[in-house]
Amino acid sequence: MSGTTTVDAGVRTLVVRCPDWPLTALGVGPLQPALVLASGRVVAATPAAREAGVARGQRLREAQFRCPEVRVLERDDSREARRFEAVVAALQDVTPWLETWHPGSCSFGVKGPVRLSGGEANLVRRAARLASAALDDLVGSPAGHPGCGIGVADGRFAAGLAAGAADASGVDGGGAVVVPPGGVPAFLAPLSISVLERPALVDVLVRLGLDTLGAFAALPAADVVARFGAEGRDAHRLASGIDGWPPPPGPVPPDLAVSVAFDPPVERVDQAAFAARTLAEVLHGRLSDSGLACTLVLVEAETEHGERLARRWRDEGVLGPGAVADRVRWQLEGWLNGPPATRPTSGITTLVLTPDEVVPATGRQQGFWGGASAADERAARACIRVEGL
Repeated sequence: MSGTTTVDAGVRTLVVRCPDWPLTALGVGPLQPALVLASGRVVAATPAAREAGVARGQRLREAQFRCPEVRVLERDDSREARRFEAVVAALQDVTPWLETWHPGSCSFGVKGPVRLSGGEANLVRRAARLASAALDDLVGSPAGHPGCGIGVADGRFAAGLAAGAADASGVDGGGAVVVPPGGVPAFLAPLSISVLERPALVDVLVRLGLDTLGAFAALPAADVVARFGAEGRDAHRLASGIDGWPPPPGPVPPDLAVSVAFDPPVERVDQAAFAARTLAEVLHGRLSDSGLACTLVLVEAETEHGERLARRWRDEGVLGPGAVADRVRWQLEGWLNGPPATRPTSGITTLVLTPDEVVPATGRQQGFWGGASAADERAARACIRVEGL
C-alpha cells in the first residue's frame, strides 16, 4: 500500500473547530497574553502568549518564565460545555446529525447538507457564518474570540487536521481548508508525523528519518505491520489517507439503550450527572456482554414540560463509561445553565443513552492513534490535545 492509495477513503466530513476554546469560554480574547491551567499544566494559550514562548503541556513555572506578564486562569469544564452549546445549537440549522467531539469541536457528514446548501462552498460559508455569529453573541464582538476553523475532507482524521490548519480570521470569521475529494493523501503527505499522536511509534519513525506522513505512507504496508504490529498498521492507513471511520456497517442491537426516570424531576446538573454515571456503567455492561464498544452515543434528555434536547457525541476511539458520563454532564451544563432563551422551564424527567454506532470490542478499528483497550480513556484525552493544536 502506498501513499497514493485511495481505497476505503473516509466519509466526506466537515469539522468545525473553535481554537483556544478554554480561553474563549472564559471570555479571554486572543490579543492579551493569557493561559488556562489544568492539573498544573498549560492546556490553552492565547496567540499573544504563544508568541512569547508559552506552549501547551508546559508547567506553570516554565510558562511564567517565558512570559512573566501572562494571565493565569484555571480551567472551567462546566463553562466550556455550557457556552459551546450555543455554537452546536446554531449549527443545528445546517443538519440535525451534528456530532460533538468535545466542547470546542464538532463535525457532520456533508452528503445531505451539501445538497440542501447548493454545493460544498455554500455549505462551508453557511457553517462559518452560523458558528461565528454564535461566537459573537457569546463574547459580544468579533474581536473577543479567534473565530473558528473549518475543515472538509474525506474522513474525520483529515478533516480535523484541515480545520486545525484553517485561518480562523477568514470569511465570516471562519477560515476553511477544503481538501478536494481524493486529495487526502496529498494533503497529509507534508504534515509532521507527530500529528498521529503516538509518541513511542513517532519516536522510532523520526529516528528512522521518517518525519512526515508521506514518508511513512510510502513504506510497504506489509513491512509496517511486520515491524510495528496493529498500531503501526492503523497509523499507516491514516498516513496513507485511508480513514478507518465509520466502522463497518451493521445494525445496533435495539436492546442496548438505557434510561432513567426522575421522580421528582431534577433541576441541577450534579444530580443528573450522578445518575448518568451509573447509567453509563449499565450501558457499558450491556455493550461488553454483547462483545461491542461504542464510538457514537446519542444522549437524550426530556423535561416535565416536554422540552427535549438530543445530542450525538463522537469519540475517535471508544466511549468508556467515564467518557459517556462526562459528555452527559457537558450536554446538561449547556442546557440547564445556558442562556434563558434556551434554558428548559422545568426539571428533567427522563435521561436516555443510546449507542448510535458500535464496533467489536476486540480487534476493533482504532481512532487516530490505535492503542489497547486499557488506554481508551487516555486516547480520548489525546484527541482533545490533537484538536487543540
